[in-house]
Amino acid sequence: MGLRGSGSAGAEHGRATRGFGRRKGARPGRLGRALLAALVVGAVVVPLSAAGRPRVPAPPPATLPPLSAATLPTIYAANRADAAEAARMATAHGDRRRATADRALASTSRKLLAFDGRGTGRATEVFGDLTRAEHIAVLVPGSDTTLETYGRLRAGALALHHRTGPRTAVIAWLGYDTPRMLSTDALTTGRAEQAAPGLTRFLRQLRGLVGPSARISLLCHSYGTVVCARTAPAAEVRDIVLVGSPGTGVDSAADLHTRARVWAARGARDWIADVPHTRVTAFGTTVGFGTDPVSAAYGARVFDAGDGGHSDYFAPGSVSVANLARIVLGRTPEADHA
Repeated sequence: MGLRGSGSAGAEHGRATRGFGRRKGARPGRLGRALLAALVVGAVVVPLSAAGRPRVPAPPPATLPPLSAATLPTIYAANRADAAEAARMATAHGDRRRATADRALASTSRKLLAFDGRGTGRATEVFGDLTRAEHIAVLVPGSDTTLETYGRLRAGALALHHRTGPRTAVIAWLGYDTPRMLSTDALTTGRAEQAAPGLTRFLRQLRGLVGPSARISLLCHSYGTVVCARTAPAAEVRDIVLVGSPGTGVDSAADLHTRARVWAARGARDWIADVPHTRVTAFGTTVGFGTDPVSAAYGARVFDAGDGGHSDYFAPGSVSVANLARIVLGRTPEADHA
């Protein structure tokens, strides 16, 4: 449930499932509940979450000074140097794909607030000038986002920054170990609960850097919406935007316990519409994320995401990215007329 390319398995799944044609907000039937019950058993009996996680050697994260306008250049340079060393280690290990990804992040043009080349990798990158930004968007990706696939998240951040203008900064936050699409981790809130403290800390540091007047928006995609739901009560942001969400693990926007405006959208061709929006608990494990965020029952402000699929919310020129830009700038997006 990440920012996947149009040729991905997610897109193939979308073409396969759109024929079911379940309406937005429709309640899952017995088949959906039975499916989730089976997945609960799978989550307990056949755990897949640790299978095949890469073990790429890399240095530990750089030691960084506290985040401030004065220390930004030092922080950017230290993280680029760490990425360059990670690229050398990955090359020596024979992992050319990871080495290529690390080397790109080490470029002198990159503004990295954080970098960790270990495991599946983490990175936080800035597009724009944080010290002058009046509007800031923080993008939180979904499953299958790693350093190797980070380019998809980066492309979305660039497209949004292009739409929002020079007084806006966009931050791509790959600050957690995202679950694999085809794993039980993608069906539970476990990874989101692990990720939320880190996102909360980052948002507090960001607020301390930009001051109280800057408008910060949290833009969350797919499984990233579950992460944002866990972060919402402590997040000092103006808007929380949920796109392509499988559900957030709570029953309604009110249950997020946030003063931020809560928005939701789903593209007309997004296969996530056919995921059962319910929760099933057995053997102490809960699978599924509950109420559909674009349903009336959830209570979010629903906006138009156009006719795109699960990968298309940040596509250049799309209805979705235009409306996301409006939200980031404090304007009113076009309503969903579906």
